[in-house]
Amino acid sequence: MDYVGRPLLACIFLVLLLLQWRFPLRRQHFSVVNRLVRNFVLSLPGFGIVRFAMLPIPIAVAIWAEHRRIGLLNWLSVPGWAAGIATFLLMDYAYWWWHWANHMVPLFWRFHNVHHTDLDLDVTTAARFHFGEMFFSIGFLSLAVMIIGIGPVMLVIFFITLETATLFHHSNWRLPIQVERILNLIIVTPRMHGIHHSIVQRETNSNWGTIFCWWDKFHRTLRRDVPQDALTIGVAAYREENELTLWKLLALPFRRQREWRLPNGDIPKREAQSAGKLAE
Repeated sequence: MDYVGRPLLACIFLVLLLLQWRFPLRRQHFSVVNRLVRNFVLSLPGFGIVRFAMLPIPIAVAIWAEHRRIGLLNWLSVPGWAAGIATFLLMDYAYWWWHWANHMVPLFWRFHNVHHTDLDLDVTTAARFHFGEMFFSIGFLSLAVMIIGIGPVMLVIFFITLETATLFHHSNWRLPIQVERILNLIIVTPRMHGIHHSIVQRETNSNWGTIFCWWDKFHRTLRRDVPQDALTIGVAAYREENELTLWKLLALPFRRQREWRLPNGDIPKREAQSAGKLAE
């Protein structure tokens, strides 16, 4: 992970940063440089937790479970390729539920809210997570690894793929619409995830997938009907940059949580439209 995974993810981040600058999907309303610096500095404690705990602890759990043959894939005698496919499908589905819990469980939402308060959405938002959310993620990932019975090598490969998918679908890269509609038959794409970051709460409570979009189809939480130029990014109750400084973001989970209303008291709404394919 140190010698291959992190340099690879850093290169992907830089490539997406360049692509979204050259081919922007949504118009940015706030300073790109200020957001990049704020999101990067906010992410530093989280990067440390990932390096020293969020991966090492689940990897240790994976080794322990493998030696004691604990977990679904350790009980079943399946070829390596089948175990690999099962790892990606089961872990991505587990992450769908984890994302759902981060929105629906009030304690988890306090921390995940920091991610959603970004007033624009681009690849830097993929790093904008409160370090408290990372601590909860350690427990979730360790439990999922033990129940599913994932090998340590497959866990690292999955984690790199998961992080790549997270960078991709948070990016503000305007892919040709026909290309993105084809990709969105299988994976989560920037237009699809953009809807998840809408200030309309019904739209935020949709599109919880990370790698594959199938789980949202299965649970009927897939939204494709909102054009990107109709989106307002962020959380309704937090619309001013001076409320989203670095220190205020770090303190946000420990303060009283606001209702999902605009500062003027209105609740953002939008009528759902039938959309069989991704809106442009």
